[in-house]
Amino acid sequence: MMLLAALLFAAVQQPAPPVPGAQPQPFASIVAEPAALLIAACDEDGDGDAVVTRVELHACLARSFAGVAQGKPDIGYIGYGDWALRWLGDANALPSQYGVDTDNDDRITLAELTTEFDRLFDRYDVDKNGTLTRAELLTIRSAIPPRPPGKRK
Repeated sequence: MMLLAALLFAAVQQPAPPVPGAQPQPFASIVAEPAALLIAACDEDGDGDAVVTRVELHACLARSFAGVAQGKPDIGYIGYGDWALRWLGDANALPSQYGVDTDNDDRITLAELTTEFDRLFDRYDVDKNGTLTRAELLTIRSAIPPRPPGKRK
């Protein structure tokens, strides 16, 4: 039985064989952080300008939080993981529950979530005009991507 389990484990650990003719994913020089993706989705005034205000962000956070909290004033770390999966794309995406839970009571309130996103809003608001454009929500990576193993010149 142990041998069977070991063989199954070894089979799972094997990387998928390369697809003949497939090209590797190119290095992304422009990316959006998960929090930026959420903020970009909060432009809801219908004016078509693709600009997010702090008021729009707060309303969006309140709606998204209410969907997980289900009438309760706070959520636990598992509830935050559910929220992050839906709104940030991954349960482990940043900001993490540990950074949002500022009073360390293992519970997250809408106020704590809003405070964290206000901090992010301020960081993204490069021109300090109180609104966020798509350009401000992008991160430009200037680092040269690492070379794949065995590809030396």
